[in-house]
Amino acid sequence: MTAKTIEEVIAQLHEIIAIETNRNSQMAFFPILYLKVTERIKVGIHNHEFENNARMEILDVLFANRYIQAYRDYSEEKTPTLSWKHAFEATKESSLLIMQHLLLGINAHINLDLGIAVAETVGDQGDLTDFENDFNKINEILGSMIDDVQQRIGKVSPLFYLLEKVGKGKEDKIVSFSINIARDGAWLFANQYHFSPNKLEEVTSRDRIIGLLATKLTTTKSWLLRYTIKTIRFLETKNTKKVIDILNAA
Repeated sequence: MTAKTIEEVIAQLHEIIAIETNRNSQMAFFPILYLKVTERIKVGIHNHEFENNARMEILDVLFANRYIQAYRDYSEEKTPTLSWKHAFEATKESSLLIMQHLLLGINAHINLDLGIAVAETVGDQGDLTDFENDFNKINEILGSMIDDVQQRIGKVSPLFYLLEKVGKGKEDKIVSFSINIARDGAWLFANQYHFSPNKLEEVTSRDRIIGLLATKLTTTKSWLLRYTIKTIRFLETKNTKKVIDILNAA
């Protein structure tokens, strides 16, 4: 059932997290981050932090439904967007870091879904420029949540700090993925999608690009970085419930 309110979004995210945690599946990692972001946005709306709080709830629901529908499609063996397919398929891999799974979800949801959701919230006749400040506010919230999660990951991944040390200065997306770059790209895509006379073609083209970016979040040409990731992953907690409890702690 499609969510119609933030409360329904939160309830459905809890349901997905419970299902995937019981399966000890890495598919539980992204929705726990997304749940924290959604709860923070709900508080922001309640506290009138946005320029247009009513519109923000509409965006939040449209945005979340894109992830929820992609999850359901994949669970029912239907085909989601290529960007989400990469993220979901990757959860079957035992060699990827917890952070890589989070980045794959962020990649699909911010780089593809957010621009579409923003344009749909405004509508074909709406003024997209009026949305830019609230759009940036959303990404500020997401950025702060990611920073918080990275701090928590150290509790279930004792060598996680090595990723930044070894990868510093490298071009690999695994270590150089930037929420600010993703934000700027998502805003550009929102404008392209908003004004495009062929929205389906716009989505298909964008999805292909973001799907390619997903592959760069799971591979690296650097043998040193590959070895570091393997070492970090070896010592990461493999118990999904423990990871979820740490990421979801107050």
